[in-house]
Amino acid sequence: MKVVILSGGVGGARFVRGVVDVADPRDVTVIGNVGDDLDVLGMRVSPDLDSILYALAGLNDEQRGWGRADESWNALATVTELGGESWFALGDRDLGLHLVRTQALRSGEPLSAVTARIAHALGVETALLPATDDLLRTWIATAAGEFTFQEWFVARGHRDEVDALRFEGAEAATPAPGVLDAIASADLLLIAPSNPYVSIAPILAVPAIRAALTSRRVPCVAVSPLIGGRAVKGPADRMLARLAGGTSPRHVTDCYRGLIDALVIDEADADDVDGLGAVKAVPTRTLMSGADARRRLAEVVLGLVPA
Repeated sequence: MKVVILSGGVGGARFVRGVVDVADPRDVTVIGNVGDDLDVLGMRVSPDLDSILYALAGLNDEQRGWGRADESWNALATVTELGGESWFALGDRDLGLHLVRTQALRSGEPLSAVTARIAHALGVETALLPATDDLLRTWIATAAGEFTFQEWFVARGHRDEVDALRFEGAEAATPAPGVLDAIASADLLLIAPSNPYVSIAPILAVPAIRAALTSRRVPCVAVSPLIGGRAVKGPADRMLARLAGGTSPRHVTDCYRGLIDALVIDEADADDVDGLGAVKAVPTRTLMSGADARRRLAEVVLGLVPA
């Protein structure tokens, strides 16, 4: 069974790892968010792609939730000592990836090609594709002003309530090579339990990707990022409450109207499924507290398609 997953980082990366632990990794394609990408100290950083890549390669830091395991921070300490840009923490091992990516991009290699090359070098069999090779950036509008995603999320600690979002470059962006073919040949389309607004919406903002999901001929299943109406980590619940009017399964579904056929929700939300329309609610345990929990969730999701 060929599976395509739309994913952000951290929670999405954990889910992706659960899926490839259950399915054949070679039959899985992950389309990653690039709206969070930024330049740090002259290097191009792709936080969501890297979180997914590290999870697939078994290199991610499970405790911190981002970055590489067994990391050290000597370069960052020197940057801080010299008064450099240190608000976005990059570990020593992580820097190597960013240096290779930046050099490749400057030489004219597209993001999708360098991502595939790095994934192969790390022994990853799953296809990891950026949503687009074009420049696409998420901007957050708040009462304090408009900020790029990482300025709002990291530098300002996502303390500002979000009034609106825009995805700069999305309308003109085209899907990266392989994205539309993967969607067209999939037996199952999945939306990871990532923030619908800042992780999944930038992917869907690429017109051809949204059109491909709208015209799908196979099931598309989203996994809610909320448990009992609350985010496990991050601002997804605050954003849904402010921008969608609530944090029930219906409010999550509203973010994906016309794009999904089922929503996997936590058992804690099983009694709050009014207003989903034709979207089927699938209650289960969604907290990915470890490898077994990730696999169990993946088995439930993959089991929604008859063999």
